[in-house]
Amino acid sequence: MIAIGSGTEWWRSAVIYQIYPRSFADSDGDGIGDLPGITSRLESLADLGVDAIWLSPFFTSPQHDAGYDVADYVDVDPLFGTLSDFDTMLARAHELGLKVIVDLVPNHTSWDHEWFKAALAAPEGSPERDRYMFRDGLGENGEIAPNNWQSVFGGPMWERTTNADGTPGQWYLHIFDVSQPDLNWENPWVREQMLGVLRFWLDRGVDGFRVDVAHGLIKEAGLPDYTPPADAGSMGGGLPPLEPGIDADEPATPPYWAQDGVHEIYRSWHAVLDEYEGDRVLCAEAWVEPLTKLARWVRPDEMQQAFNFTYLSASWNAPELRTVIDTSIHAFGTVGAPSTWVLSNHDVVRHASRLALGADNLQGDGIGPKSPGLPDPVLGLRRARAATALMLALPGSSYVYQGEELGLPEAIHLPDDARQDPTWFRTKGKRYGRDGCRVPIPWEAGKPSYGFGPTTASWLPQPDDWDEFSRDSQNGVAGSTLELYKLALSLRAEHELGTGAIDWLPGYGDDVIAFSNGAVTVISNIGSVPVELPVATVLLASETVDEGVLPVDTTVWLAN
Repeated sequence: MIAIGSGTEWWRSAVIYQIYPRSFADSDGDGIGDLPGITSRLESLADLGVDAIWLSPFFTSPQHDAGYDVADYVDVDPLFGTLSDFDTMLARAHELGLKVIVDLVPNHTSWDHEWFKAALAAPEGSPERDRYMFRDGLGENGEIAPNNWQSVFGGPMWERTTNADGTPGQWYLHIFDVSQPDLNWENPWVREQMLGVLRFWLDRGVDGFRVDVAHGLIKEAGLPDYTPPADAGSMGGGLPPLEPGIDADEPATPPYWAQDGVHEIYRSWHAVLDEYEGDRVLCAEAWVEPLTKLARWVRPDEMQQAFNFTYLSASWNAPELRTVIDTSIHAFGTVGAPSTWVLSNHDVVRHASRLALGADNLQGDGIGPKSPGLPDPVLGLRRARAATALMLALPGSSYVYQGEELGLPEAIHLPDDARQDPTWFRTKGKRYGRDGCRVPIPWEAGKPSYGFGPTTASWLPQPDDWDEFSRDSQNGVAGSTLELYKLALSLRAEHELGTGAIDWLPGYGDDVIAFSNGAVTVISNIGSVPVELPVATVLLASETVDEGVLPVDTTVWLAN
């Protein structure tokens, strides 16, 4: 038997729904989703059966990276509404029994943040400059960047400033876009300011934080040169790929990722959450391998959860998935934490497309009309439904990205002039980036913008053939992807699968995943031939199951 860490906190078994605010629901017709729009659609999420929502950034921002460039951590960008709108949304979510997690972006600010403006205006060596990662350049006149680091979004990780008199100045570090200068987390002032940000939102009643780039706050002393392996994934930012789930020797860690000093920071954050009643949660977005190393982020005095990107990165392959599941539960369980499970988010190709790709293409590169081996949409949706049914039967906490409950595929055919991801621009179109998974979701067939808003406006163009994916066209329709999610979430809660334990079942081939979790037996056929099923009551099936035979790319839940 393989069990998750014990405890009664809600987040140990919660299903958490990610809302990407600008693409969820638009209340005012400007083509950008907003907080009132979210409030108007919360009942549909309660009806879906999720336990909590996580909101991607809605803070004041110039939107160079869709809000992950924060200009004010304690206010709402007018694009999305006001603080009053946030309070209304939060209160309504709590009325419906939904917890609310907000995104926190501590690694960097926007270059429009008052802290960075003050740093640029201050002299070299000043306290204001020490809040960021300013360095002198190399070469006779400082014309060479301080080191050879390359940005996750492409191009150098350094930008040179210009002094007030027009002469070239120091360089500042930006792991991501040039508009996102990295904070200096060795600076006590920075640490105190962010504790104040935590308290601001906790005082308003939020239930926790998803922490962006949680592995990136501390950089190796001396900022040594580093050249990542040629096959390193873009969102991994230079982490060499491992066979997913394997507890291998740790790879060489890039000097800007996963430094030991981050753990002291998160212990101080944990202490702040402990000041508040209720079980508040911190969830790390940390691209760290192997899983035994990632587990350090969720030790009892640090964060409560960490995204399991090893599971997300696994291919549609039964032995690989079985290994990842085993290793995940064991690695997190050794520190008393639950594993998390996730198939899609705002940074990767939607799994209804990704699982039908012929090659690995998930870490921020995106897919477009010129990509090789474009996915078969029918195969992709079939596998996505089977993968979801498998994921939601696992013990621990699961994350669902908006639109996946509708079976949404990646929007592949976006016009080049409509793309907005910095990755597209910084790589001069060599990488499509993440726009394809961020297109506003469809609510009502035949309506302008599919009911996303009251007009046809949409900040990214929606495909012409999304009527079939709209929520209203699937609601109450037996066999639809929406109804599959509803049933799975209902059964998961009824049978307490999130707090259960799994027993692997013998007697199945290598292409089949089979286990029991309490009162439910779960069988996923990931092979190329049908599989005989035991005689039992079918509780759920991702596709039609006839005459005791499980088709390929299908998951079934049976009553024990």
